[in-house]
Amino acid sequence: MTCCYCGGDMIETTTTYFEQLENTIVVIKNVPCHKCKQCGEVLYNAIVVERLEQITEQLEQALTEIAVVNYSAA
Repeated sequence: MTCCYCGGDMIETTTTYFEQLENTIVVIKNVPCHKCKQCGEVLYNAIVVERLEQITEQLEQALTEIAVVNYSAA
């Protein structure tokens, strides 16, 4: 797979996903992704994106200011 920004090689790895919601900061560790070896651009497949949305919706309803979770345990 080739990076659409710099043309570098994309490798399968994991990353940490951050999202700021209205009242919550969400940090999800060990998220599967493709990451460019050259520029660091991160791409998620559709299944991972769907799961990230589910996790963030659950955490938004938990009424906490900061939430840190492990992707595989969520």
